[in-house]
Amino acid sequence: MTIRFIWKKSCDTCRRYKKQLDAWGIAYEGREINAEPLSAAEIEALIGDQPVRPFLNTRNVVYREQNLKAATLDRAAAAALIAAHNNLLKRPILIVDGAYIIGNDLPAAAAALGQATP
Repeated sequence: MTIRFIWKKSCDTCRRYKKQLDAWGIAYEGREINAEPLSAAEIEALIGDQPVRPFLNTRNVVYREQNLKAATLDRAAAAALIAAHNNLLKRPILIVDGAYIIGNDLPAAAAALGQATP
């Protein structure tokens, strides 16, 4: 099983996820986006053929200032914007064998990992 975890150290939800993954004894490839920011190309690859909207943090100031709720963003434009403003990336992102769990959904993470719901 391949597991990737993209998170931010200053995010309470991310820290809670990381603590739970560690408590479950799950081995994962982690990437803390403040220490190791994602490039636009990496973000574009991360999004892949999926819709862009789930990857956007609707609580972010850039999201509101640029009225992204009403905007139509293609993958490249969204990736460039997220790379410029890493807080615009909704987090955490847990990828389990190609299945994405984006945001605060520990029950879905538990199910994907075959663990008891915390």
